[in-house]
Amino acid sequence: MHHKTPENSKTIQTDLVLPGETNSLNSLFGGELLARMDRVASIAAIKHSEQIVVTASVNNVAFGEPVPVGSILTIEAKVSRAFNSSMEVFIDVWKQNKTNPKMTKVNEAIFTFVALDKQGKTVKIPQVVPETDLEKERYDAALRRRQLSLVLAGKLSAKEATELKALFD
Repeated sequence: MHHKTPENSKTIQTDLVLPGETNSLNSLFGGELLARMDRVASIAAIKHSEQIVVTASVNNVAFGEPVPVGSILTIEAKVSRAFNSSMEVFIDVWKQNKTNPKMTKVNEAIFTFVALDKQGKTVKIPQVVPETDLEKERYDAALRRRQLSLVLAGKLSAKEATELKALFD
């Protein structure tokens, strides 16, 4: 099986924030943003795995600042690391207003997807080969996040979580 870079899965969506997608403070609903991030991240996971994918978990979401109605919202997702059939997708979100081209990062998130065949069985996927410093940092951190999730779920003992030992020693 061949390897892929995070750039191979890169998916970008740019759209406007409309009044029907906002709360009483005229800012984008958090749930609306989560849905948009899930769609963009799932496309990145499909590009990487070339398979059907399902969202396995939302590992982290950081809502940095509100996104007002009328903002231009850009969501970028890339697969940061692949395991056997699962993959971590890192999502960055920026906003800009119509009169200022400066993009401001407002959110980031990490989702996990699992690749499935047409019968719904997990399938092996290509590994990720990070290229940039940021991709390497996210790739390395993905293993720690995965081990922590497995420990918390009772699927891995704390003693077996080799990547986490350095954090507690």
